[in-house]
Amino acid sequence: MSKDKVSGDPRRAVCTGITIFLLLAGVTLLVLWLVYRPHKPRFTVIGAAVYDLNTTTPPLMSTTVQFSVLIKNPNRRVSIYYDRFSAFVSYRNQAITPQVLLPPLHQEKRSSVSVSPVMGGTALPVSVEVSDGLAVDEAYGLVGLRLIFEGRVRWKAGAIKTAHYGLYVKCDVLMGLKKGLVGQVPLLGVTPCHVHL
Repeated sequence: MSKDKVSGDPRRAVCTGITIFLLLAGVTLLVLWLVYRPHKPRFTVIGAAVYDLNTTTPPLMSTTVQFSVLIKNPNRRVSIYYDRFSAFVSYRNQAITPQVLLPPLHQEKRSSVSVSPVMGGTALPVSVEVSDGLAVDEAYGLVGLRLIFEGRVRWKAGAIKTAHYGLYVKCDVLMGLKKGLVGQVPLLGVTPCHVHL
């Protein structure tokens, strides 16, 4: 019986050592995650300009718009890389501009950057509902568009980079726009965009 007791002690010591090691490793990983966990970037539309909004030749429609968007990185210890970054504009869930590829972007910790992509210039086929709806909205002087960003993001903390995550951002923009008005248009309320990762 004493031999069994002696032979069981080394196994028990190894199991206890492994358990303590795994517990300490888990606590360390939890602390690192709490300190370095990345937060989503914040997108806000701060300006808009309309250079062309031609709904008179259905089923084709040509649009040229420019939005100024402020992108904030709220992370104190993590920078963000945006890859395959693109934008387009939709109305009633239908694209009215082609997708525009934006240059890759690296955003440092706790920083803000403004992007102002010009989208459009090419006539796209749209439904009658879209062309008629935009014409009616223009007549009222109130046009609501959706600016959409797509891409892939990754975070970097020190020498560690995460894998890529899909990024989808939708910004609902309400503008005061009268027919024939070209250039800067007033935004009716500034609402933050919805960011999905």
